[in-house]
Amino acid sequence: MARRGAHDRWAMSLPVIDMPAALRHLRRVEGPMRELIARHGAPALSRTRNSFASLGRAIIYQQLSGLAAGTIYGRFLALFPQRRFPRPARLATTPVEVLRGAGLSRAKVAALHDMAARFGDGTVQPRRFGRMDETALREALTQIRGIGPWSVDMFLISGLLRPDVLPVGDLGVRKGMQLYFGLTDLPTASEMQTLAAPWQPYRSAASWYMWRVVENGLP
Repeated sequence: MARRGAHDRWAMSLPVIDMPAALRHLRRVEGPMRELIARHGAPALSRTRNSFASLGRAIIYQQLSGLAAGTIYGRFLALFPQRRFPRPARLATTPVEVLRGAGLSRAKVAALHDMAARFGDGTVQPRRFGRMDETALREALTQIRGIGPWSVDMFLISGLLRPDVLPVGDLGVRKGMQLYFGLTDLPTASEMQTLAAPWQPYRSAASWYMWRVVENGLP
């Protein structure tokens, strides 16, 4: 029971988005954010209880369209019992050829194997994530092969529900902001930071709405 209690304390320590507060704030900013909230409701985000699986999914989804990534991810899960993301030890011993057969590139297979090794030997300790600030998390996670700023941003938003992440390297958010603000060109990282300043401290939720703008247009 003691071990379960420790896990519960770790889980509760995660700093997550206060969604009602985020929506109240975003409804007050300039632009069509209020209409986006009315159309799409609250962001469909839920905190992960399996950081290993969340990071692995981010690796698989890198540099792919949503449809292609979803297809490959489904094939990957089909390699394992009950279509569940494997534990580190199981993934580490899954042959390269088997993972390649699901449609994964050699680089992504190498990244998944490296992640499995680091989680397995304790180099990366997910139970500490809840007590680590964003800078420390980025430093810890980018030591894993194949995990860069984009993957960390996706994990911070969709895995840990950190409230104020602006993924400046995400093409979807860039396109969404271009449409939202009526820009001629895609915004640069610096321009995104400036434009998104009124969304602080809830830029994670605002980024979710930028993805919806790309998918469905503005209200």
